[in-house]
Amino acid sequence: MKAAAIIGGGVIGGGWAARFLLNGWDVRVFDPDPEAERKINEVLANARRSLPGLSDAPLPEEGRLTFHADMAGAVAGADWIQESVPERLEIKHKVFAELQAACDPGAVIGSSTSGFKPSELQEGATRPGQIVVTHPFNPVYLLPLIELVTTPVNDATLVARASETLTELGMYPLHVKKEIDAHIADRFLEAVWREALWLVKDGIATTEEIDEAIRMGFGIRWAQMGLFETYRVAGGEAGMKHFMAQFGPCLKWPWTKLMDVPEFTDELVDLIADQSDAQSGAHSIRELERIRDNNLVAMMRALKGQDWGAGALLNKQDARLRAGGPLTGGVDQIGDLSQPILTLSRAVPLDWTDYNGHMNEAKYLEAFAASTDRFMELIGCDADYIATGGSYFTAETHIRHLAEVHAGARIAVRTQMLVGEGKKLHLFHSMYEGDQLLATGESFMLHVDLKTRRPSPPAPEIEAAMQRIRFAQSGMPYPEGAGLSIRRPG
Repeated sequence: MKAAAIIGGGVIGGGWAARFLLNGWDVRVFDPDPEAERKINEVLANARRSLPGLSDAPLPEEGRLTFHADMAGAVAGADWIQESVPERLEIKHKVFAELQAACDPGAVIGSSTSGFKPSELQEGATRPGQIVVTHPFNPVYLLPLIELVTTPVNDATLVARASETLTELGMYPLHVKKEIDAHIADRFLEAVWREALWLVKDGIATTEEIDEAIRMGFGIRWAQMGLFETYRVAGGEAGMKHFMAQFGPCLKWPWTKLMDVPEFTDELVDLIADQSDAQSGAHSIRELERIRDNNLVAMMRALKGQDWGAGALLNKQDARLRAGGPLTGGVDQIGDLSQPILTLSRAVPLDWTDYNGHMNEAKYLEAFAASTDRFMELIGCDADYIATGGSYFTAETHIRHLAEVHAGARIAVRTQMLVGEGKKLHLFHSMYEGDQLLATGESFMLHVDLKTRRPSPPAPEIEAAMQRIRFAQSGMPYPEGAGLSIRRPG
């Protein structure tokens, strides 16, 4: 089991802890704050609810979380060390000196710093080549971007290993090869922040109006296409050159005040704080975090469907998680056919839940349909077979809802074949969270010739696969609830 040490358990450190832990790493936390354990567990509660729902493949088993009273105990033997202490260079140098005295010389030491260059962090270090910048974005457990900033003293092997680790965590390591203050992304954010401060100070807009301008307009465009690709599209058929020619002259207009910062007077701070309270004060910070997580997961899952932007990254992560897992391969790869076969393993995403706070009834059908698809693939009725003109059509479905299922729950579906011969395929799915039975789904299907759209016998290899399962499961009892229907009252 790989181990990550988290030095500093604030908002960012807690997000790192969640990202590592939910991807199967053991996590050791060091933070002298007596409230650190409570704060991290609150962040973890949000992460357990939201992060697994980004994946349509099973995540690894959660790692082990421990809290340590001394830094040496936290970092000893750790494969990855993530520093997230306050943004003061003298504090970071002191921390690096202490942890390098106790850590494995081969461990990656990443700093969450948003402003310092890696060369500044490496000054005076025992092993400067061990330290890199790995700057995340909040919430770390959901947003994929990591600015991986290095210097020439960082060995190429260590940089490659750092990039590989971040990728395996489902993140996007953007390797910034030439260091600069505040790296790349925060320089954009600072420019927007400066202009926003002036708009509030000069009475042009309130904090709420500025936020609406972002989230109702260019914020959505940027989320899926970035800056330059957005402007390329804005140039029409003539492309980027036309856009530059059309809008380039406006860069000389005195629209923005990017090189001029308003003085942070008490009056300006109070003005912004009061407007922010009026805008968002009805919600606690934890409520705002959950609203934020709901929206981020919904947007990124929408992008998954288009295989675009952050969604394409999530699809690649799903493929990595599935590779060699229990939900790949055919009937020959199933170890024990005499028991119900695992056909689904995943977490319940946020957008599967309804106004009652539990899984929507349509999503039970979606989960059981995915299990049916997996079983069809298992016996050889996969995409290649369907392309030859044969498939199974569902004739009847019956679902029983036995317990509530909430967002973040890790569910598994196991399938028993009740009938599998000739044209008929009768499956009984049982959905579990751990040992608790949540629901059952029963499906009766007929093999169909896709040209005539009429029932037809399956190919011999499918018949043979079903026969193997039928023989192996012949000793299983008929499942409780199979064959039932809703009775009329009275």
